[in-house]
Amino acid sequence: MSNAAIFPMVQALIEKMLTVKGNRMQRQILIKEEEIRAVLTEVREIFMAQPMLLEIRPPVRVCGDTHGQYYDLLRIFEKCGFPPYSNYLFLGDYVDRGKHSVENIILLYCYKIIYRENFFLLRGNHECASINKMYGFFDDVKRRYNIKLFKTFTDVFNTMPVCCVISEKIICMHGGLSPDLTSVASVMTSIAHVMSPIAVSCATCCGLTRRMTCRAS
Repeated sequence: MSNAAIFPMVQALIEKMLTVKGNRMQRQILIKEEEIRAVLTEVREIFMAQPMLLEIRPPVRVCGDTHGQYYDLLRIFEKCGFPPYSNYLFLGDYVDRGKHSVENIILLYCYKIIYRENFFLLRGNHECASINKMYGFFDDVKRRYNIKLFKTFTDVFNTMPVCCVISEKIICMHGGLSPDLTSVASVMTSIAHVMSPIAVSCATCCGLTRRMTCRAS
């Protein structure tokens, strides 16, 4: 889908998803499967075009796990500013555990599509098929849509960057560092050689340590 076609659709989807701001019932949002597939196709192309190690400049707001807490995500934006008025770097774990994983990840992907140079998403250990099958995202997508769509989500997860360096000084990632990586330069050199997509152990990928196994954190 061309930019001329995808941008209006994504903007309309964002507007629909923001209509629930302040809703105390915290209801699910009806997102059509074709809308999700269009978003996933476009955002995958964006991730594939960007390196596995991002290098960005401030100002940027750095946010940790959101785990399907869509209404908490909206509160973050209400407090800190909706894109593009604030730049963001999220460190992973967008799905599982919470009740609104689909809404959570799709809104983030929509913002990535519209503001690709100011809105950044790293991969966490929960952006992983084996973890999703234990902690809820697989069941959520299967119940609301189908298994084929879950596999499409997984394909996108495998293309997401795993590390970000801010101003060549601050290293941001979901997990920890390998003891073999002792400086910003060593981190940047090691990750620069990682090619997307990655379908290996999520903990190995997101924690950058050679001895971790795929486990939830």
